Amino acid sequence: MILNLVHLGRIDYASALAIQKQLVEARHAGQIGNTLLLLEHPPVLTLGRNSDRKNVIASDEFLAYRGVDIHEINRGGDVTYHGPGQLVGYPIMDLRSFTLDGSGKRLGAVDYVRVLEEVLIRACADYAIPTQRIAGRTGVWTLAGGSIAEKKIAAIGVHISRGITSHGFALNVTTDLRDFDLIVPCGISDRAVTSIELETDAPVTMEQAANSVSRHFGRLFEHQVLWCELDDLLAAMKA
Repeated sequence: MILNLVHLGRIDYASALAIQKQLVEARHAGQIGNTLLLLEHPPVLTLGRNSDRKNVIASDEFLAYRGVDIHEINRGGDVTYHGPGQLVGYPIMDLRSFTLDGSGKRLGAVDYVRVLEEVLIRACADYAIPTQRIAGRTGVWTLAGGSIAEKKIAAIGVHISRGITSHGFALNVTTDLRDFDLIVPCGISDRAVTSIELETDAPVTMEQAANSVSRHFGRLFEHQVLWCELDDLLAAMKA
């Protein structure tokens, strides 16, 4: 199967949300195939369905001063931060087109999240960063060592409607981690966040990280990744 890979570059959250909505409707209608959007956002906070507004530490006035928008959205999870240097992925896929380990069993919501975690775990491994899952805490985490607790390097929050996915994951690549001080990330107050840049001595670029994530995404979801322009994808919807 073919996976449409679209790089949107840095794009404001509202615009990306509108594109997602349009592509989700097209995927429901069978006008496009499975698609992965990769992008960065300007500084923005998003509150998922299970969010607690108390986990936004900064005042509305300070956020406005910093130019940080807030969006309440329909993904799972609590509050999270997106910003420059963070690779954000929005897979728009029909889960009914997948089976689990060749068993014939359809890929469910939990299975889907586990595969997303594995994509990011393998991407981190490309930088020699060992990472893991933690039971009860969605996302990808570094390993604990000595007195140093594990740190969150990637967050996941998805929405699934009639088998079609939206929203997705955020991998900290060269993110300014000080911006996470605006919130209690994902409602977890006893663990810190980190980035690929902070965890490795190797040079890190967003392009490299995007290539790594898209490669592992294609392998794990058993799709051939085909890079395409958004305009071409939108044109295919009208054909």
